[in-house]
Amino acid sequence: MVDFLNYNEARELAKAKLPRGIFEFIDRGTGDEFSLRHNRRQFEAARILPRVLTGGSPRSQKVEIFGETYSAPLLAAPTAFAGLVWFKGEIELARAAAAYGIPFCAATEAITGVGEIATAVGTPIWFQLYLWDREELSQNLIEKAWTNGARTLVVTVDTPVLPKREYNVRNGFDIPFRFSPRNVFDVATHPRWAVGVLGRYLAAGGLPNFANYPPEYRANILSRGSARSMSLAPDLDWDCVRRIRTNWKGNLVIKGILRADDALLALQIGADGIIVSNHGGRNLDGAVAPIEVLPNIADAVGDRLTVLADSGVQRGSDIFKLLANGAKAVLLGRSLLYGTAIAGSAGALRMMRNLGEELDVAMAMSGCRSLKEIDRSLLVKA
Repeated sequence: MVDFLNYNEARELAKAKLPRGIFEFIDRGTGDEFSLRHNRRQFEAARILPRVLTGGSPRSQKVEIFGETYSAPLLAAPTAFAGLVWFKGEIELARAAAAYGIPFCAATEAITGVGEIATAVGTPIWFQLYLWDREELSQNLIEKAWTNGARTLVVTVDTPVLPKREYNVRNGFDIPFRFSPRNVFDVATHPRWAVGVLGRYLAAGGLPNFANYPPEYRANILSRGSARSMSLAPDLDWDCVRRIRTNWKGNLVIKGILRADDALLALQIGADGIIVSNHGGRNLDGAVAPIEVLPNIADAVGDRLTVLADSGVQRGSDIFKLLANGAKAVLLGRSLLYGTAIAGSAGALRMMRNLGEELDVAMAMSGCRSLKEIDRSLLVKA
């Protein structure tokens, strides 16, 4: 049964269902988690200044992104390990997104490969790319995504090195997993996950691995030896992205922008869109929150780029505030993983509907009949 009414209830249910290591990988930030808390404080500091008596019915959340019309200004963000919160979790999440009428973006670090997701869903998906240390490996993955119907490529550029997340080390949640009395006990006390997720992978033919990784980097979650996890491009620069633009025939989106000058560089190299994001507070501790820099970035690029945003969204009113500050749509990460952990595609779909309903309430209360009527005049800073 899908029994939650909001983000916080879903978070608590997911926390109870998942082993600690997996839950904290999703839930927590990096360093002292200043950025994680700052994201929330900045949402709370932005206050809605509603209009009244505007005849705000009927309302529509429809939005056009890259020539496609979607039911709501929401996207299922690329997230690592959706396949560890539920068996084939990426497919469950993608099916929920298709049912709700919003885009799903598959991740480089997915447990399920982009081809399998695309085949299972039957609708076009987006694909997120981390650049490899060898450029030909990145190009091979891009070509694989294109062959499987992806026409929007999201290049994540805010992770030149791996972030320091001490809780992953303490939980043994590195790749490969490290066995300890603590995490063995953790899994043993979550038998539904052990049987329903890990057990099903074993029954299907083996332990889960990063299905999109090149063979020489791929390993299952327990493997030790020569195989290694993602090796980031140490010399990632704008020329790397420019070469991708030259070779990629579809829409190109740059994820991880927090500065107006970087947004203008993305425009200069031919990107079609950007995602204003601090990686959910998971990468650089002390980084600014997207909502506080979004207006300046949106003003700088105008309508020359499709501006999207994410990080820290928990309520429909958060979505409303990002839209008012210049985002065309908002990516959802943790919230959809919690929903998926609770009940697969049904849980993810419930979370989408909850957030969509909350956004509708914010629009109605503020006198907005369409997304175009949501603007900065509806916000004040506390």
